Amino acid sequence: MDAETDVERFASLIDHTVLGKSHTADDVDRAIDEAVRYGTNVCLPPSRLNRVPDVFEGEVVSVVSFPHGTTTPSVKTYEAREAVDAGATEIDVACNVSAFLSGDEEGFISDIRGVVDTAPTTKAIVETGLLNDDEKRRTAHLCVEAGVDYIKTCTGYAPGGATVEDVRLLSDAVGDDARIKASGGIRDAETAHRLLEAGASRIGASAGAEIVREVRRDAGLPPKE
Repeated sequence: MDAETDVERFASLIDHTVLGKSHTADDVDRAIDEAVRYGTNVCLPPSRLNRVPDVFEGEVVSVVSFPHGTTTPSVKTYEAREAVDAGATEIDVACNVSAFLSGDEEGFISDIRGVVDTAPTTKAIVETGLLNDDEKRRTAHLCVEAGVDYIKTCTGYAPGGATVEDVRLLSDAVGDDARIKASGGIRDAETAHRLLEAGASRIGASAGAEIVREVRRDAGLPPKE
């Protein structure tokens, strides 16, 4: 495999993200342009999906009940349906961690199932920074029971971020039953590579384009302008 193909494959694992509350339409358009140029996916709020061109070749990721995850199950399902109808191919849903921490495991599962039944691909955000290791394993198992495709570490709006230890723990917990998306505070290529080596199959980062540019430089490839 040549260097360009290697970097293209790496870029396809990156969800280039714009979810900050103060983002502008120009920020979204810039991120989409960068995603097209570097071959990443794009992750946007549902209200910004209409800015993604029909010819976009990567995955179009959107978020549901973001970042707290405490809306009702029917609202999550409706929001997921709206996002899919607007062009989302994948949904990252914030789990109801409050329900889990209150001992309502059935509520935690049913809260996700409507999104799973609606979205082509569902990633469940368990917010690892709020959980101990046993709770991380348990939420991962419950997410698998709900039928998700990925377990995602963090929203970026709670304490903590993606760590090698958490990715490895979640990967070991679910085995082949789900994949892992590492997200939260990932800003450089070295961190992204370490998380992928630990078992992540996808990286979510607002610095997605910068990370791919860094990987291209390290591989001795010219910039894509």
